[in-house]
Amino acid sequence: MMESKTPLFSVVVPVYRCARALPELCRRLREVLAPLDAHFEVILVDDASPDGAWPAIRAEAEADGRFKGLRLSRNFGQHYAITASLEHAAGEWVVVMDGDLQDRPEEIPPLYAKALEGFDIVLAQRLARRDSLWKRLTSTAYYRVFGYLTGTVQDPSVANFGVCRRRVVRAVLAMGDHVRYFPTMLQWVGFRRAVLPVLHEARAEGRSAYTLGRLFRLAFDNIIAFSDKPLRLTVQLGMLICALSAVLGVVFLTLY
Repeated sequence: MMESKTPLFSVVVPVYRCARALPELCRRLREVLAPLDAHFEVILVDDASPDGAWPAIRAEAEADGRFKGLRLSRNFGQHYAITASLEHAAGEWVVVMDGDLQDRPEEIPPLYAKALEGFDIVLAQRLARRDSLWKRLTSTAYYRVFGYLTGTVQDPSVANFGVCRRRVVRAVLAMGDHVRYFPTMLQWVGFRRAVLPVLHEARAEGRSAYTLGRLFRLAFDNIIAFSDKPLRLTVQLGMLICALSAVLGVVFLTLY
C-alpha cells in the first residue's frame, strides 16, 4: 500500500457526457503522471452527467486510490465543477483538463516543464483545434464579444487546460464569486503566466454541452459579473436618446 504523502500533482477533470472515455483517460494519466509523481491525485467531478458517469468514476476510484470522485447534486456547469473540485485539490501543482480526451494527458509534462522556467500559470494553446466548424465559429464569436465587453484579452485557442501553482488556486478560490468562469478568474488574480502550443485531439466521446443558447447565457452572466461596460454603454445610449429627443423637440417647436 502506498504511503500517505502530499501529492505534487492534482488533476481536476469535470465530467459531462464523456463516461465511456474515462477508462482510457485514466490509463493515460497513470502512464504520464507516475514517472513525475507516484503520489499524484486525480479528481473526477460528475457534473450530473446524463450518461451515467458516476459508476465509471467509482470504478476508477476503487481500482486506484489516487483517483477520487466528486458528485455534484445537479448540473452546475463546467466552471462551477472546476472550482468545486479545486477546493479538494491538495497538490502543489494543479492541472485542469477536460474529460473527453481532446485535452491530451501527454501534454502535462511539457506544460509542467514550462512552468518550472518560473511561471505560476501555463495554459495550453490549441493551435489546430479538432472541433467542428460550427463549434469554432461560435467559440470565436463568443470570445470576441466577451473580450470587448469585459475589456480583457481573450484567445479562442486557449481554454481551461493548463497547470498552475497552489497559490494561484488559493487566490481563485478566495474570489468567492457567484458567477464563475475559470479562464477569466485566472486572468483576474494575476501571477506570471505563459502559453504553450499543444496538440488537440478530436472528441473521443459524446458531444459538447455548449449549445448556442448556453454560450449566450454564459457570456451574459460573465459580462455582468466581470465588467461594468454594458452598464456604461446603456447609460451612454440613454444620454444619446435624451439628446436626440431634445433636438427633435426644439426642431418641432421651431417649425410649428
